[in-house]
Amino acid sequence: MSIVSQARLRLLAGAALIALPAVAHAAPGPAADAAAAPAEAPADTDADANGGLQDVVVTATKRETNLQKTPIAISVVDPQVMKDRHVQSLLDLADGGVPSLRIATFEARQSALTVGIRGIVPFDANQTARDQGVGVYIDGVYLGRQQGLNAALFDVERIEVLRGPQGTLFGRNTEGGAVSIVTRAPTGEFGGRVSAGVGNYGGYNGELHLNLPAIANISFKIDGLVQHQDALVKNPLPGNYGWGYYNRYGGRITALWKPVDGLSVELSYDRARDENTPFYSQLVNYNPKNLPVATLAQINANGGKLPAGMIAPLSPLVKVSGDKRMDVADIGVPQQLSVDKTDGFAATIRYKASPDIELRSITAWRGVTTDQWDNSGGAHRTVFLPNAKFSRYSLSWLHQRQFSQELQAVGSLPNLDYAAGLYYFTERAQEEAATPSTNQWNADGTGYTVLSPVVTGPITSGNQGWAPDNWFRQRGSWARARSYAAFAQATYTPEGLDMFHLTVGGRYTKDKRYGRLYLISNVATPYEFRFDKSRFDPMVTLAVDAAQGVNLYAKYSTGYRAGGANDRSSDFGAFGPESVKAYEVGAKMDLLDHRVRLNLAGYIMDRSGTQIDFDHVDTSPFLPGTSIPNPNFNLHTEDTKNAPGNSKIRGVEAELTVKPVDGLTMGASYAYTYTHIPLTPNPQDAGKLAPVFVVFTPRNAASGFVDYEMPVGGGDTKVRLHLDANYASSMYSFQNEATKTQPSFVVNGRIALTDIQLNDHGQKFTLAVWSRNLFNETHIYRRSSANAAVLGDYANFNPPRTFGVEGSVNF
Repeated sequence: MSIVSQARLRLLAGAALIALPAVAHAAPGPAADAAAAPAEAPADTDADANGGLQDVVVTATKRETNLQKTPIAISVVDPQVMKDRHVQSLLDLADGGVPSLRIATFEARQSALTVGIRGIVPFDANQTARDQGVGVYIDGVYLGRQQGLNAALFDVERIEVLRGPQGTLFGRNTEGGAVSIVTRAPTGEFGGRVSAGVGNYGGYNGELHLNLPAIANISFKIDGLVQHQDALVKNPLPGNYGWGYYNRYGGRITALWKPVDGLSVELSYDRARDENTPFYSQLVNYNPKNLPVATLAQINANGGKLPAGMIAPLSPLVKVSGDKRMDVADIGVPQQLSVDKTDGFAATIRYKASPDIELRSITAWRGVTTDQWDNSGGAHRTVFLPNAKFSRYSLSWLHQRQFSQELQAVGSLPNLDYAAGLYYFTERAQEEAATPSTNQWNADGTGYTVLSPVVTGPITSGNQGWAPDNWFRQRGSWARARSYAAFAQATYTPEGLDMFHLTVGGRYTKDKRYGRLYLISNVATPYEFRFDKSRFDPMVTLAVDAAQGVNLYAKYSTGYRAGGANDRSSDFGAFGPESVKAYEVGAKMDLLDHRVRLNLAGYIMDRSGTQIDFDHVDTSPFLPGTSIPNPNFNLHTEDTKNAPGNSKIRGVEAELTVKPVDGLTMGASYAYTYTHIPLTPNPQDAGKLAPVFVVFTPRNAASGFVDYEMPVGGGDTKVRLHLDANYASSMYSFQNEATKTQPSFVVNGRIALTDIQLNDHGQKFTLAVWSRNLFNETHIYRRSSANAAVLGDYANFNPPRTFGVEGSVNF
C-alpha cells in the first residue's frame, strides 16, 4: 500500500461511518433463482413486528441466505428500487445508484455495455476472442458477450451485485465480481401485472406479466414488454435517425412442472430485439494545443494536404459545443438503427434427494446477433480538408451462440453447509467490420454532400459504401471457446462455538480458445490464435457473530480473466490472462431494533497481468506529407498487452439504511476506489513505457435516497415519495489517455399513488409520475484527446432529463 497507507485506509473507514452511507433497501421476493435452495432464509419476525427494516434474501452462496448474515459484500436492487429509479435496462444503472458498480457504453453505443466493479473494468471486450472482468448472469446463466447486455429486463425479482472476486462459485471472468439478475418464477395461480406509460422524447413503455393456473402440476408464466424513446439529439439529414434513440421489445414464456414432491423442472424461452442508435459525439474544443491554423490557400498550395506543424481550419458548419449538450447535430449524416437480437432457452431441474441435499441441473443455450451502425461522430472526429471525405460510419456484424451446463449439489451435514458442482461452457463468435465515410466536403467547408451507400467500380478503402455488399471489410474474425470447471465450497460452524463460521472453497478451471483473424483490409489473412490454460482459485472466509445483529468477516479470494486475442490488431495479437488476489474485511450490522442497517467493507486487491488496450483511429485522409489517399483512413487499430508487475486496487465501501419512523426510509452509500497500473510498453510507440489507467472508475462515488410513504383514504392506498441523488468524481474513459471526464451529480425522483383498490377481487392500481436526471444536469461521461493535435477533443454527454407518467394494475 505505497500511496494509500494503512493509516489513510483507517481514516477513510471512519469518514465513511460519519458520512452515513448505504444502499440496498430491498425487500425479499418469494422466487429463488436457478441456483437457489428451495427453503427460504429465515425471516426476522422482530423486524416486522417492530416496523423495522425487512430482511433481504440473496442467493450468492447457491442457497437462500439473509444478506446480513452472508459474509460477502453484496448490494441488492429490488423491483421497488427499479420502479423508483425507472430502471428499464442495465444502462439505467449507469447513474451510480450502486457506487461500486460502474456501467457505461462501449464507445458511444447502447448496443454494447462495459460493466465494472471495484476497478475491474474492461476497456474493449466488444470482440470475438476476449472476455469481461465482471460476469453477468440471468437466473444462473452466464452471458458471454458485451453485445445484447442492454436488452430490456424481464420481470426482475432482484439484481444482486456481488462485489470482489467471485471465482469460486461463479467462475472465470468474475475477478471484479458478478451481476446476478434473478427473475420471478411462475406461481401456479392466476394473477399478474400490466403497466403502461408515456414520457417526453416520444417515450412510451408497456409490460404484461401473466401467471396462469397450474394444470396437471404445470404452471405457466408469460412476460412481454416494449420500451421506446425517440432521439435525444436530432439528425438534420431527412429520413435518418438521430442519436440516443431506442426501441426494445421482447417476450418470454416459462413453464414450471412439479410432478412429485421434491422435484421441479423449469423450462423457459425468451426472445428480444433492441433497436438503438449511439449517443452523439461532440467536438468540445478546437486546437487545444494552439498550433498555427493553416489557410485554404496554404493547403491548396501544398497540393491539398496540410502543411507540417499546422492544424486544419474548422469548417464554418461545425459547432464547438464546449460543456453544452447539443439538441440538434450541426451536420446531417446517415444514421441507421443498430439491432441486437437475443434469445435463449434454459432448463433448470431441482431434485430434493433427501432433507439434507438438493441436486440441480442448469442447461442453457443463448445467442446474440448484432448489426451495428454507428455514425455518432459526424465531422467532430475527422479533420477538414478541401473535398475530403468525412464522418466515419463504424459498421459491425456479430453473431454468437453459447451453451452451458452446470450440475450442483447443495446440502447440509451436522455443523456443515456445502455446495459443489461441475460446469461446462462453450461459445462461437464471428464478426466482420467496415468503416466507410458517408459525407464529403466541398472546396471550402461551407457545404457537403452525402455519398451513396452503393459504389461503382472496385471496392477499396477509399471507394466503399455502407450497403453490406459494398463494405470494404477492415477485419473479419471468429473464435471458439470452451471452459471446464469443478468447484466446491463449505461452511463449518463448530459445535459449541456457533458464533464462528469458517468457509473454504476452491474452483479448478480449464480454458481452451481457438480462433482466426481471416480478413484484414479486405484481404484474406492466415492469422490464428490458441489459448489453453488451467487455473485454481481458492477462497477462505472467517465470519464471527460478534453480537446480536453484528456480523464480522475476513476474506481471502482470487479470480482471473482468461487470455485472448485482439481482432483489431494487425495479426490477431495474443495476450495472457490476468489474475487478482483480494484481501477483504467487513462488518454487517442491524442495530436499534432493525431500524438501522450498516454494512462496511475494506479491501486490497493486487492484479497481475492487467490487460491494457492501446487503440488508434487514423483520421488523416492522406498519407503524411503527400496528397496520396491514406489506405488506413478511418481504420481502428488496437493492441492489447499485459502490464508488467502488479496493479494495485484499494477501496472502502459503506452502506447504510435507516428507518427512523414508520413510513420513512433513508440511506446513503459510498465507495472509495484507488487504482494504479504500472507503466506499460506501448506497441504503437516502439514499445515506449507509457502511463495507463483504469477506465470508468471514480476515486469517490456516493449515492443517497429518501423514501416516504403515507396512507391516504382507507384500505392499503398510500402516497409514496422517492428521491435519490448520485455523485461520481471525474474518471478516465480511455486506458492510454490521461484525459478525464467530468464529475457527475444526477438526481432522480418519483411520486406514486399506490395500491388503489379497484374491486372486491383484489385488483389494485398504481399511478406514478417519474423523472430521471430531474435537474437536467449535464456532464461528459466519455472524452478523448486522441485528435487534439489535428482537431480537438470529442466527448459524449449523459442523457438529458426525461420524465413521464405510468400506471399499473396488479390482478
